[in-house]
Amino acid sequence: MSTSTRTAPSRETDGSGTGGRIISRPLALVFLSEFCALTSFDLLLSATPKYAAAGAGTAGAGLVTGMLLLGTVAAELAAPLLMKRYGYRPVLAAGAVLLGIPALALLPAGPLVITVTASVVRGLGFGLTGVVTGALTAALLPPERRGEGLGLFGVVAGVPEVIALPAGLWLAGHYSYAVVVGLTAATALVPLAAVPWLPGVGDRRTTGAFADVGQTAGFLAGLREGRQLRPSLIFAASTVAGGVVVSFLPLAAGVSGDLATAGLLAQALTATISRWWAGRHGDRHGHARLLAPGLAIASVGMGAMIWLTSPVAVIAAMCLFGTGFGIIQNATLALMIDRMPASGVGTASTLWNLAFDAGYGTGPAVFGLLVYHTGYPAGFALTSVLMLAALPAARQERSADAVATGPGRAAP
Repeated sequence: MSTSTRTAPSRETDGSGTGGRIISRPLALVFLSEFCALTSFDLLLSATPKYAAAGAGTAGAGLVTGMLLLGTVAAELAAPLLMKRYGYRPVLAAGAVLLGIPALALLPAGPLVITVTASVVRGLGFGLTGVVTGALTAALLPPERRGEGLGLFGVVAGVPEVIALPAGLWLAGHYSYAVVVGLTAATALVPLAAVPWLPGVGDRRTTGAFADVGQTAGFLAGLREGRQLRPSLIFAASTVAGGVVVSFLPLAAGVSGDLATAGLLAQALTATISRWWAGRHGDRHGHARLLAPGLAIASVGMGAMIWLTSPVAVIAAMCLFGTGFGIIQNATLALMIDRMPASGVGTASTLWNLAFDAGYGTGPAVFGLLVYHTGYPAGFALTSVLMLAALPAARQERSADAVATGPGRAAP
């Protein structure tokens, strides 16, 4: 899920940014497109599993999220090639339509197969939109202020998760699911209005952007490279838990709708703050050393979900999980980008996004089957243990980074 927190734009550009200003009109429209796409995605992310579970149980709830992210991963793999062939604007327009229109198929209530099919198509739209906005952001930022601009992009991507993720659940509970579906479709289609003013094929501002991502050989080589693969697997272990939280906290016995909304808000807010903090801290002291603490904090938060009957415990658990999750998000992304040459940064970004979305989709799909036999407290505890299984890889990353940077110097 290129998401948000989900989308990791490439830093590659041709160096022809718009002077010294960060925000140009095209970039503002790209930011608006990303914000609307993520808002549309997050509004239904936690509401749809609860909707599906009413007719198909926990297995159906997990399947909906899993298939949504399967579509996203497929689109992320195809988007670079589509952009090379058709350009940014047609791919963004297609993504907006695929993300928005299928949401309307979720009303009136229908068979699970309709919900799953609509989720897959929406995932395709979200994947296309995320890759295009990431590529355009990288191309349009002035090189001398790129870091500041990417930080601003992160804020734009993080706000929908803080607001829309709990809002979708709250609106469904206090008004109706139809209201959420309507808002989802409307916000997804907003980028269509921005398409005519975005750079097209051959525009000097976007020449060369995202050039390496479409190369299959480069992508597969990055996947086989241990210095890229280990951070990807560590991140995927945490996104598995993230998908479980978003999909099943609203369904857990003993958790009211208002408590689930507050918990998701706490998780999203702490993840956004800790991701920003991890970036500043990692620049000074090294990103690899943050992986193990981030995993430990997130795992403790997930394990604390065994006390589902206590509102205080649920909120505290979500704050801990969000804090650890945000740290892991930033540390893994920074490591993967820093370890790539300039020509391979897009590949690192794609690998990171794939790890995010693959974990976010696989976790709920498996958890939905598991929780039917174990119950929610045991299911959350087992998810916590899964995250701890990634600790040896995190320690290996810190050791490898220390050797690479040498004694007495912070990691880059």
